[in-house]
Amino acid sequence: MLNKSIKFLIENKLVAVLLLLLFIGWGVSTAPFDWNTGSIPRNPVAVDAIPDIGENQQIVFTKWSGRSPQDIEDQITYPLTTSLLGIPGVKTIRSSSMFGFSSIYIIFEEDIEFYWSRSRILEKLNSLPSGLLPNDVQPALGPDATGLGQIYWYTLEGRDEQGNVTGGWDLHELRSIQDYYVKYALSSASGVSEVASIGGYVQEYQIDVDPDILKEYNISLEQVVNAARNTNKDIGAKTIEINQAEYLVRGLGYIKSVEDIENAVVTSKDFTSILIKDIAKVSLGPAERRGILDKEGAEVVGGVVVARYGANPMEVITNVKKQIADISTGLPSKVLKDGRTSQVTIVPFYDRTELIQETLNTLDEALTLEILITILVIIVMVFNLRASVLISGLLPIAVLMVFISMKLFNVDANIVALSGIAIAIGTMVDVGVILSENVIRHMDEDKDNLPINKVVYNATAEVSGAIITAVMTTIISFVPVFTMIGAEGKLFRPLAFTKTMALTSALIVALFLIPPFAAWLFGWKPSLKKGKYIGSIGLIIAGIVGVVGGYYVAFLLIAFGVSSILKIKEILTEEKANYLNITISAITIIALLSVYWRPLGVDNSIFTNLVFVGVICFGLLGIFTLFRRSYVKILNWALNNKILFLSVPTIIIVFGVSVWKNTGKEFMPALNEGSFLLMPTSMPHSGIAENKRILQQLDMAVATIPEIKTVVGKSGRIESALDPAPLSMYENVIIYKPEYKLDEDGKRIKFKVNENDLFETKAGNFIPSGTKTETTNLIEDSDGEYYRNWRKQIKSADDIWNEIVRVTKLPGVTSAPKLQPIETRLVMLQTGMRAPMGIKVKGQNLAQIEAFGLELENVLKQVPGVKKEAVFADRIVGKPYLLFDIDREKLARYGLSINKVQSILEVAIGGKLLTQTVEGRERYGVRVRYPREKRTSPEDLKKIYVPTPGGNPIPLAELVTIKYEQGPQVIKSEDTFLVGYVLFDKMDGEAEVTVVEKAQAAIQGQIDRGELVIPKGINYQFTGTYENQLRAEKTLSVVVPLALAIIFLILYFQFRSVTTSLMVFTGIAVAFAGGFMMIWLYGEAWFLNFDVFGVNLRQLFQMHPINLSVAVWVGFIALFGIATDDGVVMATYLTQTFERNEPTTKQEIRASIIEAGEKRIRPCLMTTATTMLALLPVLTSTGRGSDIMIPMAIPSFGGMLIALITLFVVPVLFSFKKEISLKKITNEN
Repeated sequence: MLNKSIKFLIENKLVAVLLLLLFIGWGVSTAPFDWNTGSIPRNPVAVDAIPDIGENQQIVFTKWSGRSPQDIEDQITYPLTTSLLGIPGVKTIRSSSMFGFSSIYIIFEEDIEFYWSRSRILEKLNSLPSGLLPNDVQPALGPDATGLGQIYWYTLEGRDEQGNVTGGWDLHELRSIQDYYVKYALSSASGVSEVASIGGYVQEYQIDVDPDILKEYNISLEQVVNAARNTNKDIGAKTIEINQAEYLVRGLGYIKSVEDIENAVVTSKDFTSILIKDIAKVSLGPAERRGILDKEGAEVVGGVVVARYGANPMEVITNVKKQIADISTGLPSKVLKDGRTSQVTIVPFYDRTELIQETLNTLDEALTLEILITILVIIVMVFNLRASVLISGLLPIAVLMVFISMKLFNVDANIVALSGIAIAIGTMVDVGVILSENVIRHMDEDKDNLPINKVVYNATAEVSGAIITAVMTTIISFVPVFTMIGAEGKLFRPLAFTKTMALTSALIVALFLIPPFAAWLFGWKPSLKKGKYIGSIGLIIAGIVGVVGGYYVAFLLIAFGVSSILKIKEILTEEKANYLNITISAITIIALLSVYWRPLGVDNSIFTNLVFVGVICFGLLGIFTLFRRSYVKILNWALNNKILFLSVPTIIIVFGVSVWKNTGKEFMPALNEGSFLLMPTSMPHSGIAENKRILQQLDMAVATIPEIKTVVGKSGRIESALDPAPLSMYENVIIYKPEYKLDEDGKRIKFKVNENDLFETKAGNFIPSGTKTETTNLIEDSDGEYYRNWRKQIKSADDIWNEIVRVTKLPGVTSAPKLQPIETRLVMLQTGMRAPMGIKVKGQNLAQIEAFGLELENVLKQVPGVKKEAVFADRIVGKPYLLFDIDREKLARYGLSINKVQSILEVAIGGKLLTQTVEGRERYGVRVRYPREKRTSPEDLKKIYVPTPGGNPIPLAELVTIKYEQGPQVIKSEDTFLVGYVLFDKMDGEAEVTVVEKAQAAIQGQIDRGELVIPKGINYQFTGTYENQLRAEKTLSVVVPLALAIIFLILYFQFRSVTTSLMVFTGIAVAFAGGFMMIWLYGEAWFLNFDVFGVNLRQLFQMHPINLSVAVWVGFIALFGIATDDGVVMATYLTQTFERNEPTTKQEIRASIIEAGEKRIRPCLMTTATTMLALLPVLTSTGRGSDIMIPMAIPSFGGMLIALITLFVVPVLFSFKKEISLKKITNEN
């Protein structure tokens, strides 16, 4: 069936052309990159920076204003948690009880559908038994989003027409605009789950009651409350008819102003009304707040846009920006005293688009460079321009087909998913190399005897089985990745999909599209000399016209045209013209690479980059060429010295295994997001004014660093169920400048320079790179140079973080681990902590949990590899409490109830929200309380009068005893058990799992020696992202051997021989060792530690100690699939050779093996060369996302380099087998 399909397409090339056009058009329309497709409609794959690897979580949020964490825990959190535990599919429930609200995090099993789980929670909430919760409490389901959905943060600022900050707006004005205009406008954008507000002051009507006047008039506080509540009401009185016309009847009574409240009647005595204004002061003021937003030292108002679960983040942000553009002109404005007009402007400070664009640009650039290098390898090693064009065309088509499959199967495009294509490029082209090389060989042997269609068909049919086997082994090798669960599964299953689809697409293109186009391309020979002239002149004209589009294409076309004319004129022979065309193509590609790759950096000239690229590419190709020419001699020696030769791969394997056993482990290398999240904390007792002061100091300190673009800090929480932060927790979003100035699409911009490489400004001045200046001040010039934003001493983002740590050391503020916005959200979703590593301390007593946590903190600070300043145990019981202990006997004496006294306390001290005004679209609360001066100290509070049934009010001091105690600021629990966390972080260069193991050993050692005693009822366990690594390792330890067994079975079905399959299988062991050798070399300071053109090669190739993460294992899994490819090709041909001619002597066996090896060495070397060289742009990549791509590429590069030895191992082992068989036959005879 396969061969019939191939034959059909070769004979019906139009069908192949139509298929090609279909793949191109469909693929371009679904591509995630921001390509200008012209008239082709766009329906791109959903795009995000990284996959959402958080838990399958829902939030139940319950507000109970003014209540302490203990009240919230006892009356809301605990009863709700016990009820929700019974929902199907629940894995665990975490909760936190804080001042005024409860947050319950319900973690479902991975296979539970997101919206199905929400339905089950709503069912449970609606069926809660009466009396389970307080009467005025209503639990609500959180937004249909995760913490990772916070994709767009902004502030509201007064700005003039030029975009300069003008101010002129009060914080309460901006907050009202945010709450009642901006928030709802942005919420209407498609894909938005919620828009939450933060900062400023929420306006409310405040009735400050004078207790002395109340006593004088003998008016109770309850009467004032009822008066205020009853003065805010509109009614509808149906309709009346007047003159046969129907009128709707309304009674207008909503509060519209302070005067409306002031004139409300409290009581009436002797025909005289006592109004609220007679006993209280009514004013507009700020409501209590639990969140502050600060920008570089100035308090601001802002909001955060949260994307709905499953929505395309890129599309949501685009929709939000459209909505902002629509409403911007309608935002309020005012004329300031200095005559300037200040308009409220939405100013973003965190926009996920930038990270997504930069990540996609990194991958787009890597894919483009990989394709260029692959074309170069093919041109040089195949040495046939038509074959090179044919193979090179395979890659873009296959990549477009991957985008189609991603769209069909709803696989999002992100750094990990698209990395699957990046690491598959070399392997993808291998199938085309093997096929094309076989077609060329058949054509050389045929000498134009058979029709070209027949030659191409025979060549394709001969190797189709080997190609399918090679691709199937690679695809099967990725089965373990599909079986991963948890965070690692969500992270790498999309990569396994894209890698699988990339190889499948390459196989489809190679077997069904390359043959018909090969038959056309190799069979096309212009017969008329005139036609050749016209074609050659056409190439030259096209080249001249092409100067407008690009010099490189123009040069190539003109050169090809001149070469063709020289060949027609018989000045050059056909062979020399072919050499010339290949040389021209190679030089053009090298030039393109030197400009667009620029591995030595933009600080070095194009010429030095050209020299380096030429040396590295042609140097490696030269080594491969030398290897090919020396192959026969080395193989001959290996065949004559089998034991000595086989000791070499044996030693390599032993060394590789020893490196494997001693390599550190971690879950994932951190993705550089281009921003940091500084999350220190202050002491639990610090008040809102103190927290505001510290927050502003932090922001101002960070803003002084030249590399910082902007810093916005948050203390407390946004108005969302997604944020349970206390006031003492800070979140400073720090956006630092990219290393080079970028355009809106995240691509580097070139600016005009003089002969001294100084940048010219529009003002006519010249400045060096690194000077603080705006992009608009420089002159863009495509022939100029890139402008570096960072100072010379700042080499990486780590250096910027070290600067941040240096300037943010403030008294009373804890240090913070190095975190980034997305990374932090993921960590918090997975573990409930704000650090990647920590210890959960569980128990039934908060004081015991805190005390034991502090002991663990001291132990961890002594552990080697742990960053001392990042160790921090939760200070759980540190919040000052003022307790009013009511004397029940005294209550009985005065005829009072507990509820009566509590109501007085609640209203007088905390204030009580009575009603809400309706003022158009705006709503403001009405609150009654005592004046501030009457409730600032315990002595003032003692003087609060409580009315009695006898009519004589008594002071509160007669009824209560005031106590001071320390209590919890927040009560955290997990599955109803109280929990506290001890956070810590590893030092740079340390492996995550290794540090945890050291910490476990240190704690256990102290327990064994009796230096650390675990209190009764307390238990602890380590938690963090390292758990994902352990789980992944456990899964892989079972599934990888299974995948290897399946690969072996595929090899067996190909060769029908256990011994031959084992010979080919040795390639996996050798490649495995080679991958670990490369990891070892990356960690050795001496390896490549020298400069080329002023650039250190270790820095160029991002060399540093590599820990064994899931990303590295995925790289190894990819390697296992391709490590057998050369062995399959070699063993297939050896088997065919011996089937055709069975040798009778040892010399004949070795001669046949050398002959077979010599014929198959070129395609085998080409597949290895394409795989290795295609990874060079990935290994030198520094853009967003390279942190994940590089660890995946290292095993493949090192493994394939060492796997070259299998080109000798398979023939030597094959010779062993045949010689032993021959010896047996000889002995029997």
